[in-house]
Amino acid sequence: MTSPAPAAQDTKLSEDTADTIAGVPRSRWARWQAAIRPHLPDLGICLLFLLLAGWLTSGMWPDPGARTLSLNPEDQVLYEWFLAADARALLGDFGLLSDRLNAPDGVNLMANTTIIAPGVLFAPVTLVFGVTTTFALLVAGNLAVTAIAWFLLFRRVLGARRLAAALGGGFCGFAPGMISQTNSHLHMTALWLIPVIVWLVVRLLRAADPTARPDRPGPDRRRIVTSGIGLAAAVSVQVFVGEEVLFLTALTLIIMTVAYGIANRQLLRRALRGFATGLLIAVGLAGAALAYPLWFQFAGPQSVPNGMFSPYYFSADLASWTAISPLSLAGSDASARLTTGPAEYNTFLGWPLLLVTVAAVVWLFQQRVRRPLLIAVTAAGVLMAALSLGPDLVINGERTSFPGPYGLLLGVPVVDGALPMRFALALIPLIATVLVLAVDRASRAEVRSTRILVPALAAAALLPIFPTPLPTAARPPLPTFISGGHWRDCVAPGGVLVPVPLPTPKEPWAMRWAAAANNEFGMPEGFFIGPYASGGKASMGTYKQPTSALLAEVAKTGAVPPISDEQRQRARGDLAFWNASCVVLADDAPRAESLRTALEGLLGPATRVADAWTWKIR
Repeated sequence: MTSPAPAAQDTKLSEDTADTIAGVPRSRWARWQAAIRPHLPDLGICLLFLLLAGWLTSGMWPDPGARTLSLNPEDQVLYEWFLAADARALLGDFGLLSDRLNAPDGVNLMANTTIIAPGVLFAPVTLVFGVTTTFALLVAGNLAVTAIAWFLLFRRVLGARRLAAALGGGFCGFAPGMISQTNSHLHMTALWLIPVIVWLVVRLLRAADPTARPDRPGPDRRRIVTSGIGLAAAVSVQVFVGEEVLFLTALTLIIMTVAYGIANRQLLRRALRGFATGLLIAVGLAGAALAYPLWFQFAGPQSVPNGMFSPYYFSADLASWTAISPLSLAGSDASARLTTGPAEYNTFLGWPLLLVTVAAVVWLFQQRVRRPLLIAVTAAGVLMAALSLGPDLVINGERTSFPGPYGLLLGVPVVDGALPMRFALALIPLIATVLVLAVDRASRAEVRSTRILVPALAAAALLPIFPTPLPTAARPPLPTFISGGHWRDCVAPGGVLVPVPLPTPKEPWAMRWAAAANNEFGMPEGFFIGPYASGGKASMGTYKQPTSALLAEVAKTGAVPPISDEQRQRARGDLAFWNASCVVLADDAPRAESLRTALEGLLGPATRVADAWTWKIR
């Protein structure tokens, strides 16, 4: 057996010395403290992100069930229903086609933004504390964990100093687009896996470079394989978190990879074979894992053949790039006219940040700082920003005849289902990377004025878009009929309860009943994407049955039409079509007295249960 080298002996002696104090071995607690102490500043930054996320969502606490995100309450109801559906996986009652909405046809969960992975992960919270608690935790957690994940990526992979990495991570987690999408678009803010995917791509590239290890020339085949496997796993999970985010990430990384290869052709020639091998492993494994779910999404029951939303409507206004979001510190409600709604302030970066970003790119080029990476980031940023403008340019609210680059994607299957204005969200980590490189470079500069000026400019550009707490409002309490569990006397678990009026995409409020009961019962119609438009195309919700249409009109006007035998027969047919067990009219329904009169004309006398009128269907 050979003895250790002198350097190794010195290292061993120093470690032994560090683990003793005056000849007495240090305790495990002391060793743990010594190991964790260098990381305390990083932990402090992560805690700061958590506190900031909690402050921004403070309007939902301490009682999430009594509060709602006031700028998009309809989508909150939808996502709470999704989370309740996902939680049923813990009970062994879960399928990609859910029969708990749109009875009897059901809902294709893959064709909807159902955030299955987070829903299953938080299923214990949902079943114990309620779906509203899970929703509130994800609203805040998505912001904080996304910021933490990008902070760690900038710190560990990019090698940036702590201040620079914290600045970039904070911007990634709390940029105007992220705060805007937090208004109930959980699938767009759950970005904690994206830095992992980026890290795996970087790891794969480094493993494929035969010159990356001077002591062992040649590609690191083990890391190529493990990076490919890890990438397949991360991509597969991200499909069940948010496919739109995965698509935007993939497109951005493709642009960056091509630009990086052009900027560094020597690396391209050296690493292409190994990099391609790792990608093939990732694609093959992910393809095998996702084959059935993707088939179900695009060809299974209740699937849709096209995107739901018009790219002409959801296009970014060119003027919105220099505007500041109304949800930011220096924002104004007047700028809201430049987008489709408060959940889509994706491009509202403000002119200070745009100017500082352009100046930082020019300065970094002059400083010759990571030029291939800078070229890749700049190319991806310019192209993704251009695609966000949609098929035709919109300037200050006016649609022009100038075509946008997105027009090239029109008609491309799957791709044209993405909303153009959301392409702008890809610029958040790209701009963050530029800021991180600039601040990190400045912190290493010999000139003191540079060390001060660059971070100061970055902070000044970010201050106007610093987020403000999300607006919330009081939420009507659930009927005691639901919260007290009285529904169990009317409909068996797995049966169909018909709330009056029935839920629609614009008024999905009755879906809260099902979510509060952990989707133990189903209901007809509702808020979802299904194949009910002309030719089986995508629609928001479904068409109404005659009885549903009659009740909706009564709820709207308060006028009860004469009830005929024909309408009673239709009602019996509709209830049979829905396979309904129970019809329920709560006291807080709009025009409840008129609805009760209509229902008694259709179904006969009602039974009073708690704060609701019920009709059992035999």
